[in-house]
Amino acid sequence: MNTPEFSSLPLKPALLENIESLGYTHLTPIQAESLPHILEGKDVIAQAKTGSGKTAAFGIGLLSRLDLSSFKVQAMVICPTRELADQVCKEIRQLARFTQNIKVLALCGGTPFAPQRSSLEHGVHVVVGTPGRLQEHLQKASLRLDHLKVLVLDEADRMLDMGFADIISDVISYAPTHRQTLLFSATYAEPIRALSQKFQFKPVSVSVETSHHDNPIEQRFHQVDKAKRLNALGYLLAYHRPESTVVFCNTKRECQDVADTLSNCGFSVQALHGDLEQKDRDQVLVRFANKSCSILVATDVAARGLDIKDMQAVINYELPWDPEVYIHRIGRTGRAGAKGLALSLVSEAELNRVKAIEDYMAGSVKWDEIAPFKLSSEHRFEPPMVTLWIDGGRKDKMRPGDILGALTGANGIAGSEVGKIDIFDKHAYVAVKRGSADKALTCLRAGKIKGRNFNVRKSQWH
Repeated sequence: MNTPEFSSLPLKPALLENIESLGYTHLTPIQAESLPHILEGKDVIAQAKTGSGKTAAFGIGLLSRLDLSSFKVQAMVICPTRELADQVCKEIRQLARFTQNIKVLALCGGTPFAPQRSSLEHGVHVVVGTPGRLQEHLQKASLRLDHLKVLVLDEADRMLDMGFADIISDVISYAPTHRQTLLFSATYAEPIRALSQKFQFKPVSVSVETSHHDNPIEQRFHQVDKAKRLNALGYLLAYHRPESTVVFCNTKRECQDVADTLSNCGFSVQALHGDLEQKDRDQVLVRFANKSCSILVATDVAARGLDIKDMQAVINYELPWDPEVYIHRIGRTGRAGAKGLALSLVSEAELNRVKAIEDYMAGSVKWDEIAPFKLSSEHRFEPPMVTLWIDGGRKDKMRPGDILGALTGANGIAGSEVGKIDIFDKHAYVAVKRGSADKALTCLRAGKIKGRNFNVRKSQWH
């Protein structure tokens, strides 16, 4: 299918000429779906990943709304990290080359405040920034949004993951009610829908990924002897290597036994069942959601309300009696148009449960072989992230931006190496990519957060 050309859009000739000089001729799918609505001034919620052309979509949209004779902030883009904000700034400047007069300014933490304030005083059309620094400028009145026409939330899911929800709400409270709000996110999870309801007016939903396949969950069944079930589970985990998988057991006892065995054999695993205290449950879910623990062994009751994005696989260590419970279990993978994998181990005694599932789904299930595999303590399956525990939290007025700033300051790590940030009353957790964990730990121990020293250590729970 041929996507439309930029020349088919109602753009100013100078802007169109510049877009074509950059080598853009045809719209990417996300641009084709979103730009007509954006140019009509409608609010848009778009599901789009990095590399989909989303920056050009909202960049062209906001540039077409600017009154260049007025040096007031008319468009604001909120990004999760300094790197992304710099990248967005660069692309908007490229798209805006058609006129010498346009001023685009990056407002990010980790860089001096005073020069930013000075640039704002000289007049700016577009600001692109991270939540904490934008909030600081608004609170100090160096940034005013009285003339704002377009507000963009870029990678909104990542900003929520990093704990910026309250700061974003505060930043938006400074903006006029009559504005266009564009929300871009890689997922459509419930927190994103809630964000949209709070800040958008009758938004048009745009998604280009979910239409490619009717059922994104691939289901496979494996018949095994009851005595070989644990080895079969080890084989599936070692073969597929999912970064994030839930293994369902039918009892608390089995749940703990399976988790202990996998842990002893080098897998990154935690158990989630009804006997856990709330504090322990919080810690387990923090590590699983931020990908510093790859496997969660859970009972159905304990997994209620579990909504983890990017869950790559669900494994039924044992099939549930009720086919509806099976459907509910596997529905936790394959979210937001991503491919999901549902694997089930079945003993001979459970074949009648498979028949019930086939009747419920009105179709046959797919059977697969399992190669011989022996669990042993020689394996080592490291998760992609490591969690750092910080001995300070909400009661210390700690915010996600403080932790991010401390990690990415001088001699720190890149913002792209930082994952989910979770702040509790008396402590906080931050996930960092495994290769940067030691540097991040040194950085936080040597430096200060909010001008104070806090105890920091790697979190390990089994």
